[in-house]
Amino acid sequence: MANPYSEHDQSLVPPTEPPKHEHYYVPATSAWPIVGAVALFLIALGAGATVGGLMAGQGPWVLLAGVGLLLIMLTGWFRDVIRESMGGLYSAQMDRSFRQGMSWFIFSEVMFFAAFFGALFYARMIAIPWLGGEGNNAMTHAVLWPEFIAQWPLTLTPDGTQTTAMGALGLPLYNTIILLTSSITIHIAHTALEQDNRPRLTLFLLLTVLLGCLFVYLQGVEYIHAYRDMGLTLESGVYGNTFFMLTGFHGLHVSLGTIILFVIWCRVLKGHFSADKHFAFQAGAWYWHFVDVVWLGLFIFVYIL
Repeated sequence: MANPYSEHDQSLVPPTEPPKHEHYYVPATSAWPIVGAVALFLIALGAGATVGGLMAGQGPWVLLAGVGLLLIMLTGWFRDVIRESMGGLYSAQMDRSFRQGMSWFIFSEVMFFAAFFGALFYARMIAIPWLGGEGNNAMTHAVLWPEFIAQWPLTLTPDGTQTTAMGALGLPLYNTIILLTSSITIHIAHTALEQDNRPRLTLFLLLTVLLGCLFVYLQGVEYIHAYRDMGLTLESGVYGNTFFMLTGFHGLHVSLGTIILFVIWCRVLKGHFSADKHFAFQAGAWYWHFVDVVWLGLFIFVYIL
């Protein structure tokens, strides 16, 4: 029996559908990346000038200008991305790109804090025992710093400056409870979004934002107490340096996470997001859980041990 679909009678061959190509949105040229770079440069310059007493006292103003420009950049960039998302310009492939980008961003933040934790562990586990004469370094101890006592926290600097270590109880413990509670509230809010429970979503997301603000405020109070009452400053040797670098950068990340969640909350009030399409909310939740985990490490290795 002859093949009805032979090459001599192509009219009998069933038609095949052409392959479907998924639309991938390519945004227009944006000035926000360079604006953000300038803002970060001003922040770094202003912070360095403020700490070092340079630029004839103009450091705080440069720092404030950098923070203001950064807020303008965040506002404008968030606005553009929200408009694109709500305009239906993003496809499933775009959503996968966002997830990959956020994952790599959080990984880079992990490496960022790993460097500071590495500096802390090096000072505690290698440099201080070495200066104390451990192993074959007895002569080094005798020559460099004969009066040095290998202990942590190192509350005595080489020039004789005495400081006080920050304890784990009090404000640090309160802030730990606050951040752990905020992880619970953001999880409840996420679950409410997946269940399309808008009132619960709005309430618990707002609670998370307020807890973030409270954390930053209490950390500011802790810093004021450290400078005024304890003599714990950036000039307090390696202990003061590592303390303020680790806790300060973490506080900066909490501030940024709080801003992100506040923007998400405003979008929730406008009716944005649905149970099956809410990656912006999910990305903010990922970031918030990340800063919570980092704080647990800080609380253990900076305040307790």
